[in-house]
Amino acid sequence: MVIQCAATKQPEAGHLIGEDGNPILFVARPDRAPKTKDILYQRPDDLALDGRTWRAHLLDYNRRSHNPLGILPAWQLYRPPVYGELADAFGLENLFILSAGWGLLAAGFLTPQYDITFTNQADIHKRRSRRDRFADFRMPPDDREQPVVFLGGRDYVGLFRALTRGSAGKRIVFYNSANAPDVTDCRCVRFKTTTRTNWHYECARALIDGTLDLPL
Repeated sequence: MVIQCAATKQPEAGHLIGEDGNPILFVARPDRAPKTKDILYQRPDDLALDGRTWRAHLLDYNRRSHNPLGILPAWQLYRPPVYGELADAFGLENLFILSAGWGLLAAGFLTPQYDITFTNQADIHKRRSRRDRFADFRMPPDDREQPVVFLGGRDYVGLFRALTRGSAGKRIVFYNSANAPDVTDCRCVRFKTTTRTNWHYECARALIDGTLDLPL
């Protein structure tokens, strides 16, 4: 089960810390971020002073046995309760988060505060373009034969396809618009609802309570 990330994060969620001692907020365009002395704006693939990317530092942090920065696992980072509901229903090992900042994350992966989105309405420093180069994580194993289900907006379908290419399982994309996404390598299934904003939360809950079946 793959669900796209959310804009709203838990306020107590931890940050990676820069060499200057300030918390890092990861964004798509640090050069367009508001000027402040208290926050260091970086891209996930920017280099720290040691010449390694922050993405590499985050991998190292996840290998530790302790979590002094209070960084939350991906399924707990976002404020909408549906992420926890999916974890309870399907298990952490079967839940992945599609993050515009980090890629396709295992639900339990410790994920720092970030503000990156594909949504065009967002502030320019937050907006990731499809042309931007990110070394996205790709955490689900390819040899799993279970269906790979995507719940999310049309803006995220391209990243989902790219990061699940090679998956042994059938890929299913739910959508709610009048027209299906223009893809040929996934099965597209319409979820009919009058909800427009965050309709995929309603779709997720229908899968959880059994009122919506997967088209296997």
